[in-house]
Amino acid sequence: MAEQTTPLPTAGPAGGTAPSGTPDSPGARTTDAAVVRDALGVGVAVGLSGFAFGVTSAGSGLTLLQTCALSLLVFTGASQFALVGALAAGGNPYTAAAGAFFLGVRNAFYGLRLSQLLALPRALRPLAAHWVIDETTAVTLAQPDRRAARLGFTVTGVSLYVLWNLTTLAGALGAERLGDTDAWGLDAAGPAVFLALLAPMLTSTTERVTAALAVVLALGLLPVLPAGVPVLLAGLSAPLVLFLKGRAGRGPTDADAATTPGADR
Repeated sequence: MAEQTTPLPTAGPAGGTAPSGTPDSPGARTTDAAVVRDALGVGVAVGLSGFAFGVTSAGSGLTLLQTCALSLLVFTGASQFALVGALAAGGNPYTAAAGAFFLGVRNAFYGLRLSQLLALPRALRPLAAHWVIDETTAVTLAQPDRRAARLGFTVTGVSLYVLWNLTTLAGALGAERLGDTDAWGLDAAGPAVFLALLAPMLTSTTERVTAALAVVLALGLLPVLPAGVPVLLAGLSAPLVLFLKGRAGRGPTDADAATTPGADR
């Protein structure tokens, strides 16, 4: 988690001190350039995967208008891929929508943290909420102060939103020329992009165990349940792992200790 920090003072031109984080200081300009560079890198790299979504969505039977509306109005890649993937597999539309919804719920928890960190004016919050996704959250939390966090969030959000929608349109239009999208293996693009984003976030043993259990549940239930349902049930891996971790952390209770031979020695 990024913490609020106060910039250290540096020597001013007249021998006094000037805040190093002020807009006119060289340090601030250097920091701004680094933030913009990193934010644009994330926006461009991830935004290009919108092409794969456009192709996959068109291949699953959605129209050009429906495909573009998903990117414009939903704008959360993993949920979009989950929806069209379930539909392409013949899943029930309601089940597919439910799976996409639960994947998108994580953005609400991101918003709780970013609302405190960014402290945007009330009028801008509904617009900013539309850009609260994995990538903007990661770039924002990596910044040392509020000014850099706002800059990183804005640049990442603008670049990613614009490029994602443009490449979605290009992918949907190009799907007809590609022919059978299954032959290209583009249905694997969505999971591949999602895993590439998720893998660096698994830094603790608990997170890795949760992810591994989710994979086992999803793959194990895939042959026996309708499309979209295994994704929903795989979400149960998180509360299950946390429950087991909590029981292991509590250790033996007082009652257990009282009945254990030698406990009072």
